[in-house]
Amino acid sequence: MGTRRIRGTVVAAAMVTGMAGCSAPGGGEAAGGSADSVVIGVASEPDTLSPLLGYGKDGNSKIFDGLLARDAGLRLRPALAKALPEVGDGGRTYTYTLREGVKFSDGEPLTSADVVFTYRTILDGKTNNSSRSELDAVKEVRADGDDRVVFTLKYPYAPFAGRTVLPIVPEHIAGKQDPNTGSFNTRPVGTGPYVLADWRKGEKLTFKANPHYWGGTPKVRTVTMAIVEDDDVRATRLRSGDLDGAVLPPNLAAAFDDDANRKVHEARSYDFRAVTLPTAGEVTGDRAIRRALDAAVDREAMVDKILDGAGRPAYGPLPEDDPWFAEGVERSRDLGRARRILDEAGWKAGADGIRVKDGRRAAFTLLYPSGDKVRQDHALAYASDAKKAGIDVTVESATWEVIEPRMHRDAVLAGFGSTGDPDFGLYTMLHSSLAGDGFNNMAHYDNPAVDRALDTGRRSQDPAAREAAYDTLQRELVKDPGYTFLTHIDHVYVLADRWDGLTTQVEPHEHGFASGPWWNLEDWRPKK
Repeated sequence: MGTRRIRGTVVAAAMVTGMAGCSAPGGGEAAGGSADSVVIGVASEPDTLSPLLGYGKDGNSKIFDGLLARDAGLRLRPALAKALPEVGDGGRTYTYTLREGVKFSDGEPLTSADVVFTYRTILDGKTNNSSRSELDAVKEVRADGDDRVVFTLKYPYAPFAGRTVLPIVPEHIAGKQDPNTGSFNTRPVGTGPYVLADWRKGEKLTFKANPHYWGGTPKVRTVTMAIVEDDDVRATRLRSGDLDGAVLPPNLAAAFDDDANRKVHEARSYDFRAVTLPTAGEVTGDRAIRRALDAAVDREAMVDKILDGAGRPAYGPLPEDDPWFAEGVERSRDLGRARRILDEAGWKAGADGIRVKDGRRAAFTLLYPSGDKVRQDHALAYASDAKKAGIDVTVESATWEVIEPRMHRDAVLAGFGSTGDPDFGLYTMLHSSLAGDGFNNMAHYDNPAVDRALDTGRRSQDPAAREAAYDTLQRELVKDPGYTFLTHIDHVYVLADRWDGLTTQVEPHEHGFASGPWWNLEDWRPKK
């Protein structure tokens, strides 16, 4: 991946406002000093740092390790396990042997009991982990001595090894607490390269190098994640030297293209933006409305104008360059088709151009999180496209605290996307059994053909059967869209040019905090 120049217009206004109010997140000293510390600006912070509640489930946590990890090319490699798993019983057993000499950051040794405790606690229905369904295949996990762990599956689950990047927690600490409310959620102990030194909610998290880290003490000794929700403010603080690096929208990152002291890093991703269309809504629940919106949206214009070319049109949840992508589902904007769909469904244009059916206007509210300029721009463009078809979309910004209780009845400009296997992201987003389960299936989508495809994709060992299932799924989403898929986004970061060893991975939706050029922070070396 590496670095590349991003085309686009410099947004100068963001760089000259708010400078006086910036304070250094590192506790009084501005960024830009020694290469053994780094201050990074990110848009949000986790609700919890406990893997038992879902933190770090896709890998790349700086505090924890999984049995396996992914390299720069997303290939699985050993982490806490000394080797890839031994697979037996036709794909129903996975046996891992633990690496010798691994200690938690408190000095206590890692054993197989910690692995068993971690998985059993997550699988316990009393634990508030909304990602539990991702481990549906697990029937039992048991220790075989102090250094071996055996997973027995209910059915052969082809991508199971990819699920074992899940971080392992210490039973001797977390086992003495309620996983939902215990202090471990904010004061975690792990085996990873860093330990949490301080967490000031809404402001910053500070990490220090773990002296017990099995991979060797990192050269970057201190890491501060500054929580800066607003994109423009993040860019301003980066320009002022208050931050060493930040995740930025493409047009703001373009302002640093010619900066000799900073580099722009771009990572391909599975991250996409989509509008959730709740099936319970009087308007969004109408399939004709959803199909018309799918036809009316100008995805190519969004990529060009909003993303500055740093992305691709999204014709479904998988990007075009994914090997599982269903050829032929690509589609361009077609306002004529959108209008015909609405006409045939009985949605007739009113005096103001907005469609009406049975006395009900084709109107709904679209929420997006405050401070997220990329989502704001997507939402406004979506509303503009919808109006051309006769659908009135009112765009409204709100905090997630406001959005969450409303997201099952109001549309949301949402982000999704997981790496590793199509099951990892599609099941939780689309399966009807997970409707309304936290951020899972936010649209309450219910399509029996899609459910069958998801179940086949999850349970089959046959690559051809899985490919056919996900092909069917993507084509069903065109016929019956529960979401309007808009764009797949390339993640863009700007970072001071003081270190060697930086690279990027193809990234999931979750980024900035654990993903980005700092996904392998423990391997960075100061430039000489």
